[in-house]
Amino acid sequence: MDVNLDEVVVRDNTSANRYEAGVGNHLAVITYERAPGRITFIHTMVPPVLEGHGIAEKMARSALEEARAAGLAVIPRCPYVAAYIQRHREYTDLVPADERSRYLGS
Repeated sequence: MDVNLDEVVVRDNTSANRYEAGVGNHLAVITYERAPGRITFIHTMVPPVLEGHGIAEKMARSALEEARAAGLAVIPRCPYVAAYIQRHREYTDLVPADERSRYLGS
């Protein structure tokens, strides 16, 4: 499947507690739980037909930028989001210092 990442829109579906990116009839998601002052990312799911196109990365970046803008601490229980933060250290400060070793190994 051809995917133009510039045309992929990530949206926060607050009623479903997930970030979504749709391409054709396919939907990629990052599920989360919110609590006062924090967001916990639970799971990232990208349909096999959409894998390898950068959609999960775009969703993670969007979700983390929105968390930063809202002043939320980030708990990356989702292995993909944790790995994304490890690769993009500019988001490390979003994870509370006492949680970093648990989720980021640092």
